Amino acid sequence: MDFNFTQEQNMLRDSIAKLIQQHYDFDTRRKVIRSKAGWRREIWAEMAELGLMMAPLPEEMGGLGGGPIDTLVIMEEFGKGLVIEPFLPSVVASGTLIRLAGNPAQKEEHGGMITTGAGIYALASSEPKSRYNLADVTTTAKKSGSGYVLNGHKAVVVGAPQADHLIVIARTAGGQREKEGLSAFVVAKSAPGVSTKDYPTVDGFMASDVYFENVSLGRDALVGPTDGIYPIVQETQDHVIAALCAEAVGAMRVAHAMTVDYARQRKQFGTSIGSFQVLQHRMVDMFMWSEQAISMAYLAAIRCGEDDALERAKACAAAKTQIGRAGRFIGQNAIQIFGGMGMTEELAIGHYFKRLTMIDTQAGSADWHLKRYVELGVHVKAAA
Repeated sequence: MDFNFTQEQNMLRDSIAKLIQQHYDFDTRRKVIRSKAGWRREIWAEMAELGLMMAPLPEEMGGLGGGPIDTLVIMEEFGKGLVIEPFLPSVVASGTLIRLAGNPAQKEEHGGMITTGAGIYALASSEPKSRYNLADVTTTAKKSGSGYVLNGHKAVVVGAPQADHLIVIARTAGGQREKEGLSAFVVAKSAPGVSTKDYPTVDGFMASDVYFENVSLGRDALVGPTDGIYPIVQETQDHVIAALCAEAVGAMRVAHAMTVDYARQRKQFGTSIGSFQVLQHRMVDMFMWSEQAISMAYLAAIRCGEDDALERAKACAAAKTQIGRAGRFIGQNAIQIFGGMGMTEELAIGHYFKRLTMIDTQAGSADWHLKRYVELGVHVKAAA
């Protein structure tokens, strides 16, 4: 298994690192997340100019033909800078679903909007009572003539405040928690009957609760098979998980480096606290958790680029479990070494801790994915 990056991927990493160094210092980020918009459209345009939206998507969508490894490179650098622009919901989540399920016309239209950055998309799948169950959907899309009428409520749709289009998972048949009977629809956020309640999340990102009241949709709004989108939503979710794991790895690297640097400078009893053996052991443990997380994130990205659905699901579940626990360990110990000031808004370490905490809750917590991993293993034994 080759863990070396290509020359193009290394160049991509360098260009993102340069962008973050020039435009994403900590004080600037604090000002941006406190602003009314909560993000910068000019940075989004610069990302598009660098080809970041094109990198992981296929040529038929206007992309450069990359894949999950390119996403890993981008998201790891974004994690280092705590980048808040909606790359994950628009390019990774929405772009992957359209790549997997869209027809040629949809790939050209919506894919082109995503890869050029001209349009921003968000995947609206979770609901107030669904927790992490992708099949727990009460939002309905009922046939009306040649189209559909959409009604329902989606909760905590990350990236929705910035988006102009939503990809909505709705029930077209079956009962509330049945995997069969789900379909996907592209919905313009400006469509009559669509309303949103926007709010910031604790880590500086933006999300919305989205309400649909008798939203009329044409037949061309349907993406993928009628009543059969669930497997594609699950595969899309695994790509999102792999991307989140890569972002967490970037944040962990910086959090650990910040903690080591602080321990060298902070003096107590006439010497730096980094010389205390118990803190040295703690920081070595943080490093070990980080290294294990890196390996798991890379494995998840590699499996997402292969055709074996079961191995992909197992790798993503294992990675999310390990990285959720690693983020908690590294974040909590970084705050303990910094002391109470570590959680103040003025210190960057607290923001990394918040992001790592939120990553654990996105797309399934460590405990939830541990259970998922066990169930996947049971499935393998049963099949044997």
